[in-house]
Parts: sequence; C-alpha cells; structure tokens
Amino acid sequence: MPASLPEFARDFLKSLSPGDPDFATRAVDRLIEEGRAAGASDLHLQPAEGRLEIYFRIDGVLLSAGAFPHSVAQNVVARLKVLAGLLTYRTDTPQEGRIRSGESNAEMRVSTFPTLYGERAVVRFFGSSEQYQSLGDLGLPEDISARLERLLGETSGALLATGPAGSGKTTTVYACLRHLVKVSLARRSIVSIEDPIEVAVPGVAQSQVNLSADLNLAKGLRFLMRQDPEVIMVGEIRDRETAESAMQASLTGHLLLSTFHAGSATEAISRLSDMGIEPYMLRSGLLGILSQRLVRRLCDCASSTDDPAALLGLPVASARVPVGCQDCDQTGYSGRIVLAELLTVERNDLGRAVLSRCDAAALEQLAISAGMVSRWDRAIVALQSGLTSPAEIRRVLGFHAPSK
Repeated sequence: MPASLPEFARDFLKSLSPGDPDFATRAVDRLIEEGRAAGASDLHLQPAEGRLEIYFRIDGVLLSAGAFPHSVAQNVVARLKVLAGLLTYRTDTPQEGRIRSGESNAEMRVSTFPTLYGERAVVRFFGSSEQYQSLGDLGLPEDISARLERLLGETSGALLATGPAGSGKTTTVYACLRHLVKVSLARRSIVSIEDPIEVAVPGVAQSQVNLSADLNLAKGLRFLMRQDPEVIMVGEIRDRETAESAMQASLTGHLLLSTFHAGSATEAISRLSDMGIEPYMLRSGLLGILSQRLVRRLCDCASSTDDPAALLGLPVASARVPVGCQDCDQTGYSGRIVLAELLTVERNDLGRAVLSRCDAAALEQLAISAGMVSRWDRAIVALQSGLTSPAEIRRVLGFHAPSK
C-alpha cells in the first residue's frame, strides 16, 4: 500500500475516470489488488447518500480509503457480482458468491445486501495456502501450543476453536489439519465438511456445503461418518443439529475439529448446553476448547505512560501507547498478536460443574483454579511486555472486569 490510506484514496481516484467504459473493471481489480497487498481481511463498499464509501479492514480495524461518486456505484458493485457469479439484476435481495482466482491459491467471498442508498458489498479475502502452515506460525503461547499438539495426538474427542468473527479460528483449525497430516506416522483418513472451503489442505478430503443439493453441515457430517474417517473437521458449529452430530462423532472414536462462536472457552460450554447438548456429552466428548482473540501489536514508535486515564482501569502500573509514524501509516500499530486460553474438561471439579450445568462465570473460576491461564491474564502479560496498548485490550475484550 502507499504510505497512507488517504494518499491511496487520492491517487487511486485520481487515476480513474468515471466516464471510462472500463471504470468498474479497473476499479474493482485495483481494490482487490491493493487489499491483498495491504493484508486486509475484508473490503467494504458502503453506499451512502451521493457516494459509495470504500473501507479496508486491516488488523481488525476498518480504515477509510475514499469514496466513489454515486454515478458509478451501481456499476462497481455489479462488477463484483459478475466476478462472483451473482445475479446482477437482483438488487433487492442478499446474495453470496465466490471469486476464484486462477493466479493465486487464495479465493474471495463476496456478499451483497440491499440498503437505503443501494447495495452494500463486502469482499472477504481468504488466506492463501502458503500462510500459517504450522501451529508454530500462529503465535500461540508456548504452553498452549504444546498442549494443543498433545490433544491433536488423541484418537477421539472434540477440539473446538472459539472466538468472535475475525479472531482467527478457521486459520487455527487449518493449521491443526496440516499438523495432523505432517505428524501422522501412518496414513490417517482426514475429511472435512465446510461452508465454504477457504484453503485447500493436501492430505485432507475436503467437501463443501451445497444447499441447492440439500447438503448442509449436519447432513454432510452424518454421511462422512460412513466414509471410514479418523479425523473430521466441521467448518463451523452453528445449530443444534450440527452440534449434536459433532458431539456424537467425538464419542464414537473420531477426532473432531471445529469452530464455534463464543466469547470465552467457558461460554462455549454454556452455549452448547443452551443448544440442548447433554452435559455428559460435553464432559466426555470435549477434549479441549481454545478461545482466542487478535489484538494489534504496537509499532516501535509507541511511548510509555503511567497516566491512569490512559491505563483505562487495567491492573498495570504503566503501559505503552500508540503514537503513529510513517512506518505504521500513523495508526501506532503494526500486525497483530493472539490472546488465547485453552480449557480442558476433565473428571475434576470443572467436569462435575459441567454435569451440573453451572453457568459460564462459575465454570471460568473453576477452570482458572485448575490452572487455565485466562485471556485476561494473557492480556495483562501483553501489556506488561509492551506488545499492545490498554485501548486495544479494551477494544477487543471490552470493559467488564477481568476475572480474578
């Protein structure tokens, strides 16, 4: 990317003429090219009154990159829809498709949605197959990485990666699959059902949901059970039917990997329980729950402060805060680090609490007592090490009190 997004927006828009018949094609190609070059996870085209606003999500934060005039907004979105194989004449209903690039191992997902001022479009850039090849590439704490490797050596049970959207759950699961392919002493039957397949993993028989053929995650998982699998990856547990099928698989001699939306490791247990999954299945079937969040790493230009207002109530005496320079595009941050917690459900007080359907807060206290290092503890260590800022911790983890 250029030195700053404002400069990019100025130069980019200046280089294009709305009167050019190829304007939409050139504009979309350039946006995709720049998004990939910047390491963006998403491109947003947001319709507003009189314009189509451009945003890139970089390191988890939306950054403005200018706007197109209203006169070309519809053509720009239509070009994206053509690339993704969507219906250009349907502007009144949400659509979703994929852009398949012949020049890269990575793909993109395009989703559109009707709004007051026109169609909103979001492009999700999937990571390439060369990224995050191993568990060591993920930046997980050494203790978690070592325990995760041991759990992946088991032959049955469920291992879940949890967190909100954009927290790297799928990236972690793909790294786990590559690890299993690499370390298997004998050929293992590894299969997946995903929606969608984001990255191809050699050695894994990957399948994709096809709703037009009545193939959803739960149904695909049931059929995969008849394919003599040893390891099964389910792209995401979204509903009770999928959750039940996944937990059944984990109890019948299969190692199951999946992602799940939850705020913490213990909240994942509570959510599964709320879905109707029996407590005995959770205690016996769950190998581990990895909960993770991504926070921005401070640039070298950061400065130190002990101002209580800048510490935002966090239990540290001082911390580094962002300043901004040319190297970090004046944001004060460069790249991201992972905050993670790994919970294992064993036959101890925590296991008995799961059977008793205790709430997430009680489960978390028991997990910490049993030795789990919480996401908040990891955050405080990151602050004390000068890796990130109090504002970034609050942005990602919120303002509720850390667990004691």
